Amino acid sequence: MTKKQERDRARRRWEKQQATTAARAEKRARNKRVGAIVATTAIVIALVGGLAVALKPDTPAKAQTTAAGCEQPPQPLGTSAKLELPDKATAKGATWTATLTTNCGDIVLELDGAKAPQAVASFIQLARADYWLNSPCQRLGIGDSFKLLQCGDPTGTGEGTPGYGFGVENAPKDGKYPRGTLAMARTKDPVKGNGGQFFLVNGDTSLPDAAGYSIFGTITKGLDIVDKVAAAGVQPGGESATIGAPVAPISILRVAVTEKKA
Repeated sequence: MTKKQERDRARRRWEKQQATTAARAEKRARNKRVGAIVATTAIVIALVGGLAVALKPDTPAKAQTTAAGCEQPPQPLGTSAKLELPDKATAKGATWTATLTTNCGDIVLELDGAKAPQAVASFIQLARADYWLNSPCQRLGIGDSFKLLQCGDPTGTGEGTPGYGFGVENAPKDGKYPRGTLAMARTKDPVKGNGGQFFLVNGDTSLPDAAGYSIFGTITKGLDIVDKVAAAGVQPGGESATIGAPVAPISILRVAVTEKKA
């Protein structure tokens, strides 16, 4: 083989190697482009899907039969709290005015910080902490001697607490709670059973529990609202035919408390 033939052969071998290398490089580049397109497509699909979810309207709450003059209540926030029991001196032995703004209108209360300082101090703290924001009144009594609306649990279950408890104070010895009474609801424990729940009495009520329930104020305006809710009755499946969740829902939207000037 001549030197020229050897050079031609070497050149062809080198050109073949270069072509192979170039083909491999082009394949790698093509694979990268395809991968990038697939990844971009996946991102776009994910974004479009996420946007669709974001733009999807919330499933509306099932409409409930409200009493006349009431709006549909909001969804409860469903949370309790972990607060500390306030010093009863917060009540200052003074009289306080509290306004419960509900989906049915305002219910105004007068709180007696002299007769029930711990209950009033707790009420003031919970009101200022927005503890009762959008909380449903979950229990209604419409019996002959048990007429009341129980509120104050933001979970709407009757099990929520503010994270503390306290004892009974200013309970009537005869177990009588006249119309217009504002009293604390509690567990069976009279020493630590009070928390954030309370009841609005809209008809003379007898609660013969020996320890009683703390009366810490009176209802000065809005009893007609409680009467309307009571007139709609209780839902079936409750504690009895006359005690259960109200058919016409009522929720506390917010609570404002101010000290009443002498």
